[in-house]
Amino acid sequence: MEYLLYLGVGALAGLLGGLLGIGGGLVIVPVLVYSFQSHAFDPEVLTQMAIATSLATITFTSVSSVKAHHERGAVRWDLVRLLAPGIVLGTLIGAEVAHRLPGRSLQLLIGLFAMLMALQMFSNWRPGGTQAEPPPLPGKRGLFAGGSIIGLASALFGIGGGSLTVPWLNYHGTRMQEAVATSSACGMAIAVAGTLGFVATGLRAHNLPEQAIGYVYLPAFIGISISSVLFARVGVRLAHRLPAATLKKVFAVLLVVVGIQLISGVQ
Repeated sequence: MEYLLYLGVGALAGLLGGLLGIGGGLVIVPVLVYSFQSHAFDPEVLTQMAIATSLATITFTSVSSVKAHHERGAVRWDLVRLLAPGIVLGTLIGAEVAHRLPGRSLQLLIGLFAMLMALQMFSNWRPGGTQAEPPPLPGKRGLFAGGSIIGLASALFGIGGGSLTVPWLNYHGTRMQEAVATSSACGMAIAVAGTLGFVATGLRAHNLPEQAIGYVYLPAFIGISISSVLFARVGVRLAHRLPAATLKKVFAVLLVVVGIQLISGVQ
């Protein structure tokens, strides 16, 4: 039954990712928090486990996405090379911060982030959306700093960073197709660094379940990885048939409910 749950979570995450272009972490982390609570895992480590496991699945599932974008020549590897060092540093720092934060504080942060993402989906707001001339991309230091912030936030929320990287690059004049493709490549750096960071910090944690490597819970990682890859393709096909704008608002409502529950501490 446990593996069936994780297969279902992966299917939903993959479906929504392909259909709406959202990161699977927005689905995976809250569901894993509830699942780990039902398994009576230690409240002080279960949120870190949900974040770490989400990042680990992104490591596995992002390969095909990056490959497809690269074959179409959409990945700005010049930007990836400049963003990646900051992303790796920020993600490793974020893993350490998450390790030191109480589990309840992490849940509050994730709940607030879910509410902000829901607001963005309802309003379809984009930074600088009405400006005539977008500002140019910052230099090496600016890209390093931007990557560090994206990596730090991604490690705290268990996401691949697309909800942050895409609008930031687009705001600075990068074409949307290139922003999405470049974000997927950056997501691999986030996932790899985050997984390693949470494995390392988890080795210092107590009361972890037997099937965990650091903070990564293997049954959830395996089940979600298998089904999310398959259902992402289904989501891409459905994107051309279903009203994605309406579905996005429905998902935003779900995020509001999830956010309220995480903030209020509902078990």
